Amino acid sequence: MIDRYATREMTAIWSDQARFERWQEVEVVVCEVRAARGEIPAEAAREIREKARFDTARVLEIEATVQHDVIAFLTNLAEHIGPASRFVHQGMTSSDLLDTAFAMQIRDAGTVLRAALVELLNTVEAKAVAHRDTVMMGRSHGIHAEPTTFGLKLLVYWEALRRGLHRLDAGIAECSYGQISGAVGTHAHLDPAVGEAVCEKLGLVCAPVSTQVLQRDRHAAFLGAVSLAGATLEQMAVEIRNLQRTDVHEVEEPFGKGQKGSSAMPHKKNPIVSEKITGMARLLRGYAHAATENVALWHERDISHSSVERIIFPDACHTLHHMLRKMTWLIDGLVVFEDQMRANMEKVRGMYFSQPVLLALTEAGMSREDAYARVQTCAMRVWDEDVSLRQAVGEDEEITALLDTATLDRCFELDHQLRHVPHLFTRTLAGKDF
Repeated sequence: MIDRYATREMTAIWSDQARFERWQEVEVVVCEVRAARGEIPAEAAREIREKARFDTARVLEIEATVQHDVIAFLTNLAEHIGPASRFVHQGMTSSDLLDTAFAMQIRDAGTVLRAALVELLNTVEAKAVAHRDTVMMGRSHGIHAEPTTFGLKLLVYWEALRRGLHRLDAGIAECSYGQISGAVGTHAHLDPAVGEAVCEKLGLVCAPVSTQVLQRDRHAAFLGAVSLAGATLEQMAVEIRNLQRTDVHEVEEPFGKGQKGSSAMPHKKNPIVSEKITGMARLLRGYAHAATENVALWHERDISHSSVERIIFPDACHTLHHMLRKMTWLIDGLVVFEDQMRANMEKVRGMYFSQPVLLALTEAGMSREDAYARVQTCAMRVWDEDVSLRQAVGEDEEITALLDTATLDRCFELDHQLRHVPHLFTRTLAGKDF
């Protein structure tokens, strides 16, 4: 990941140093488990634990010659351990080490992502509750539809983020599996109990069966969850971008002192964070697609997945972490123009009350087709003439023949349209489970 989008927490997990640390731990724990089973001398396992260390630069130097990262690592490990190193990696294959350590990295990165997603959920919840009753125009096809509230809009996103958290948890669980099963998964040289004990000590679950590698549908599930979380962030970002447009101007990203929006136009305030989040979500979908492509490997293993995973997993985790932190900052500092929301509503002069009038006419005995036609005729007057919908329906003789003034007035009560919003908040937030 380029420095611009890298996060400190993810760098600590996905660096070469961090990867080799996990490799070392896997190899040492295997030796300790085998010593406990009487398969290697206990003194050798103690010596391996005490002396095991590596130098990242040295590992990379050796790899440049041998062209095999695991052999390079084991060679450098042996340089530090000495004679007892003959017990290291006995009966194992490269992927026993790689995939088990990789599972630890994914689990740890997933834990960081989870914490950031929970922080965003709490931020969105607070903003949604604060604006539960902030009335604004609901839109379909980009056209004014019926009233909603800004808080309800955010509550919908909160629920989507909550589902994303569940998918992320499931993805972490899918990848929290290790293996010590040998060259083709038959445990030909190490008893299955060794792998079970090693995985337990590492905080993983032992895969019940594997080839030389853990099956990559697990990894695809994790990046699928990452991608969908990014898609929800994109959904939020696109909405903010639309609502910040000059001709709408209902919300605005935080704009700091000294910040500039355009190199040419000093007046500009652009939704740059939302635009960045939108773009980064596209990357996540690409990473998820690549992970799916990795599922089909030749026979018991090839390495066509390896080069892909070295890029997509660190980058996807950095990307989503960056997005989550930016969206949390954005929502926390989002400027909401409540007066402008009301002003935009009034541009259509009450047309958003068309459905209550339609329903009242059908309840009064008019057919739905005729009621629709009458209300639509009145709505077209609002579009074409400088009249409100209340005035237009009040001047329509077929409508007033069935609906008296009091009944029509009730059709234009905003509070009635939004009366269930508090219940929706109560029902949705009752599902909070994180």
